[in-house]
Amino acid sequence: MATIDQAVKVSEPVHLRVVEQKRCAWVGTSNPRMLQYHDLEWGVPVHDDGRHFEFLLLEGAQAGLSWSIVLAKREGYRRAFSEFDPEKVARYTERRIQKLILDPAIIRNRLKIAAAIRNAKAFLAIQDEFGSFDAYCWRFVDGRPKINRWKAMREIPATTRESDVFSKDLKQRGFSFVGSTVVYAHMQAVGMVNDHLVDCFRYSEIRQLDSVVRSRVQ
Repeated sequence: MATIDQAVKVSEPVHLRVVEQKRCAWVGTSNPRMLQYHDLEWGVPVHDDGRHFEFLLLEGAQAGLSWSIVLAKREGYRRAFSEFDPEKVARYTERRIQKLILDPAIIRNRLKIAAAIRNAKAFLAIQDEFGSFDAYCWRFVDGRPKINRWKAMREIPATTRESDVFSKDLKQRGFSFVGSTVVYAHMQAVGMVNDHLVDCFRYSEIRQLDSVVRSRVQ
């Protein structure tokens, strides 16, 4: 399977970008983490279960907060949640939850921490049923990214019919903190949809990345 890291290699490193490059309006240029996330990760087609689990965990943690806060704590989450290994997270005990609640490197919300553990167990169940979470989730867009053509941020929806169906199915499988808005954010992040604005320099690059990743997967 092609990973996000393999896909990113075909794109120019973020530090070589011209600052004046046209980007999606939500990014700005004052936050290096957001800039790098937009330029190298957001919307890149993901076919790696580890990356899927990482995004699901972080997106659940984001609920009610800004993505910039979560990105700032990303490495803290990586350390706290066993490098985003669902098999290890699924075995976390109440004692581990209590330890995580005291960890300032993550968002110390008991409900979100407990949800991450439940979601890890449900994630493993999906892997057992479908062979991979990747095979499961891409079914909701018929196996390939939906290419949108948004010209302004106000045109981009918070949810779609696909995210509604995806969210409902995840909830039925035991996931929590996976409302349709959170799920659509996941779909955007892992490239199930290309929601870069058409005048963003990444819009066309992501379309190219889709072709590259698909050829490698096949």
